[in-house]
Formats: sequence, C-alpha cells, structure tokens
Amino acid sequence: MLSPLTYFKKNSILRRGLYGLMATLMAITIGLATPTPSHASLFDLIFQGIRYVQLGNMSNRDEVNLGTQIDRQLKAQGVRVYNRNPAINSYINEIGQRLAATSDRPDLPYTFQVVDNNSVNAFATTGGFVYIQTGLIRAAENEAELAGVMAHEIGHITGRHALNQMRQQALASGVAGSLGVRQDALVGLGVQLALQLPNSREAEHDADRRGFNNLGRAGYDTTGFISFMRKLEGGRTAEFLSTHPNPGNRVNNLQNMHSAGTFAANTGVGTDAAAYRNRIRGL
Repeated sequence: MLSPLTYFKKNSILRRGLYGLMATLMAITIGLATPTPSHASLFDLIFQGIRYVQLGNMSNRDEVNLGTQIDRQLKAQGVRVYNRNPAINSYINEIGQRLAATSDRPDLPYTFQVVDNNSVNAFATTGGFVYIQTGLIRAAENEAELAGVMAHEIGHITGRHALNQMRQQALASGVAGSLGVRQDALVGLGVQLALQLPNSREAEHDADRRGFNNLGRAGYDTTGFISFMRKLEGGRTAEFLSTHPNPGNRVNNLQNMHSAGTFAANTGVGTDAAAYRNRIRGL
C-alpha cells in the first residue's frame, strides 16, 4: 500500500490541482492587501456602504441616481423650491415635458422644478434635473422665450456636459482612483458645478444648438430663444450669463440657425404675451 506522500508524488493531476488552489489563495491575499484610493480593502468598502462611480460608462439609471443625490444636496444647501402656487409648477412641468419628449435623450425621466429666487437664471444637473428661477419666468415675454431657455438647459443634459465637467474636476482634484470616483465626492462636485462653476464656452455653444433644434421639434417659434438671449445680453442684472458664458456671437449664431428655415412652420407658436401672462399670474 502506498504512503500518502508517495501517492501524492505519483498523482500529477492531484498535484497540479493543489498548486492551482495555492496560487488562487495567494492572488486573493495579495489583492486584499493592495491599498485602494481610500486605503481600505474592497470588503471594507462594501461593509461601509461606500459606492464608487465610473464616469466613463455611466448608465442612465446611475446618472439619474447621481442627479437625485445632487438634487437633495442642492436643497439642503438652500435652493428653495417654489410652492406658493401649484399651478405655476404644473405649467413649467408641462412645458418641460413637451420639450423632453422631443429632446436628444427622451428616455430620461426629466424633473422640472421652479426655484424661488428673483434672479434671472436657470441651471441643470445630470440625470434630467432642470431648475428655473422665478425671476427668469417673470423676465420672459412669452412661452416661446421661456421654452427656449428650458430647451437650452435640457441641451446641457443631453450633451452630458455636467458629467464631462465632473470627470475633469475629479481628475484635476485627485479624487478619481482605480475604482472610479466616490459618489459622495461626485455629489459635492455636482453641487459646485450647478451653483458656482460656469460651463465651458464649447458646452454653451452645444447647448444652444441642441436647445434651438429641440425647441423647433417641440413646435415652438424658435425666434423666442433668440429674443430672450438678446434681452439677456443687453441686461445688467441677469445671472444667467455669469454661469453660462457667452461663446461669442451667440445671437448671430442662433439667427443663422433660424435663417436655415427648418422650423418656419412654427412661426408665432408660443409668442402670445397675454396668454403667457395669464398662465403665470400670481407668481
């Protein structure tokens, strides 16, 4: 009868299997011992509930989840949603959903909110969240003008401009690592981008183009976008241009798109000033 040691030496299959098991165990041990960007093992990160996000291949679901987290933080930091007249919120959502349906990304669940702030401004964040301030609603002459600004903000979302800017900021600040970016850090960047940091000129030009075409597809008179941008450029109190830098010849670029005549059939749609004032009455 062979001894266990002799049997082991003669059985090559058993020997190879044992060596493979030993190699696997060593690889797992080395992997767990390798530090992550937060200097914790992967198991530690799971137990702590820390989530890392990969910005390069983010799904719509993850983008909406990130936008939801940013939305909560924006409100925690003082962004007040207008709630004195539900009819106003309903009207803005009505315009927004009409534009969302004809946007470049109609599959996102868009959320349109009125912000109780007298400044002439609007902004958006990832995942379909659009914010229109009461000051801008009052400043618009008609629905087509307001819809033009809203279409522009939707253009930032469909162009993934906030995500691209977050990626650049994460790399520049060193918060991105091999696992991606921690979601809490990403939320902080998203809040900063929405409230403080301006978009790039390239992003503004792209949002103008996307917004203009979307406005036309939704059936609005595209001159509304042009007239409101002309009004903003000539004003002194609008905050819109401080967070949305002028990419140069903005009105001229929009007029050139209008001259192409693609949406000529929409002439006059949404330009009734009296009807608009009636819809925002009580704001």
